[in-house]
Amino acid sequence: MSREFRQVDVFTTTPYHGNPLAVVLEADGLTTEEMQRFAHWTNLSETTFVLPPTTPDADYRVRIFTTTSELPFAGHPTLGTCHAWLEAGGVPREADTIVQECGAGLVRVRKTGDGLAFAAPPLLRSGTVEEPLVEQVAEVLGVERGEIVDIEWADNGPGWVAVLLKDADAVLALRPGRTELSIGVVGPYPAGAPHAFEVRAFCPSEGGMVEDPVTGSLNASVAQWLLRTGRASAPYVAAQGTVLGRAGRVRVSTDADQNVWVGGGAVTCISGQVEL
Repeated sequence: MSREFRQVDVFTTTPYHGNPLAVVLEADGLTTEEMQRFAHWTNLSETTFVLPPTTPDADYRVRIFTTTSELPFAGHPTLGTCHAWLEAGGVPREADTIVQECGAGLVRVRKTGDGLAFAAPPLLRSGTVEEPLVEQVAEVLGVERGEIVDIEWADNGPGWVAVLLKDADAVLALRPGRTELSIGVVGPYPAGAPHAFEVRAFCPSEGGMVEDPVTGSLNASVAQWLLRTGRASAPYVAAQGTVLGRAGRVRVSTDADQNVWVGGGAVTCISGQVEL
């Protein structure tokens, strides 16, 4: 069966500078096995499938797959899927707010002058990282224990351990080894720089480790940590993907109720039909 398809570059307005996402629209009738097979074939970090919502409170439902498994939530698939759904003619019940249903529940996405932004989901785990694990993280990153300024659990689904280094240059210099952890690393730029932080995301893979170019879920959890500890003030812009030759830009803001919103641009690079 021929189905509408988009490949979207997320957290950029310049094609091929962000994080790509495959989106299958009108995915009714596909089995989990068929979705997983297609996601494995695309060989992208995530592939999403848009379905009718199961609740009247949502505008659409999405299932999110990596090449090997399904995720309850992920940030760049949320923004990319919403971009593709709107571009394909989706009409939200509210003019400037879209409600996405996913495995993690309902996620609000809003339209802003800088693109779409999603409301950061609550952390599933936060707080102190046990010292033996801190030592393991330092070894994976190839840094001395004393170079880690701070470290906390910042898990909103993928299992992130968040690490703060002294500055952006220290983050850019990392050449990590194999890992079985999902490690997010952040370092501040000097005052007056175009971006507040440099962010990198390292995840386990079949080959031992992969770096995600631009990561919405990590930026959402790190933002909550940095804002809570007074190390950042909103709004700010984080850079990610620099070492990989990308130019991802993640915009973090808060609203009157101090909810954290994570957003950025998105651009469709491929549009057409796919046989599924």
